[in-house]
Amino acid sequence: MDINWLEWSNLIVRWFHVIAGITWIGQTYLFNWMERVLEPPPNPTAKPNISGELWMVHGGGFYLVEKQKWPEIMPRTLHWFKWEAGLTWITGMLLLGIVYWVGAPLLPYGSALSQAQGVGVSLGVLIGGYLAYHLIWDTTLGKSEPVGVLISWALIVLLAYELSHVLSNRAVYLHVGAMFGTIMVSNVWLIIIPNQKKMMAITAAGGPPQPELAKRSARCSRHNTFMSVPLIFTMISNHFPDATFGRGCGWAILGGLVLFGFGAAKIIRDYL
Repeated sequence: MDINWLEWSNLIVRWFHVIAGITWIGQTYLFNWMERVLEPPPNPTAKPNISGELWMVHGGGFYLVEKQKWPEIMPRTLHWFKWEAGLTWITGMLLLGIVYWVGAPLLPYGSALSQAQGVGVSLGVLIGGYLAYHLIWDTTLGKSEPVGVLISWALIVLLAYELSHVLSNRAVYLHVGAMFGTIMVSNVWLIIIPNQKKMMAITAAGGPPQPELAKRSARCSRHNTFMSVPLIFTMISNHFPDATFGRGCGWAILGGLVLFGFGAAKIIRDYL
């Protein structure tokens, strides 16, 4: 019996990718929900470092969650919630290689680029997106969130338009989603987790609180929730070519889907 190893690799890696993505996005929205519904403690003077608390029930158990303004006690075990993001991105990159670098057309028919050059463009989108994100949000451009969002969305639409002349229409959508995923995982591994470790080290050394560390981590976490919904749109769009990338104005449709995804994420984050 002939075995299509590429097909099996695609199936197995995709399965791991979906499971890892569910755990990552699920815990991201759980924490965002908790941030919204936390209530001040009944006796704030008795718990001056507790900014909010929450009682929850699930599976027959009752849980009390308290949010500290600054870490006071170093626990015996601390759960970091980082490997959900890491494994989602790793399996996503494997899928990118299996599907587009080896399998499905990465470049449009008749392209003057070689496959290696196409792979270079593919990697350039991920690296360039990461750099552009920090160019916006780590400078004065991101001081105003509405301005930062508008600039980010305009650059996404411009990227989709330019890629539509270089990559296959289907690949354009996937690469915009992969760019979102790369930015999101870099936020977790390069900003959120390191800042949390710095906060713990400052506490252990007896230093004063530095709220800007928590503030930047919170901003990155918020951005991740807004990128997660458009990312999922790009993933499922491959099943609906007539409505998305299969049209001549696929790049514009993608821009609309991203904008709609931002709005949907805000509703989920703030109201659900």
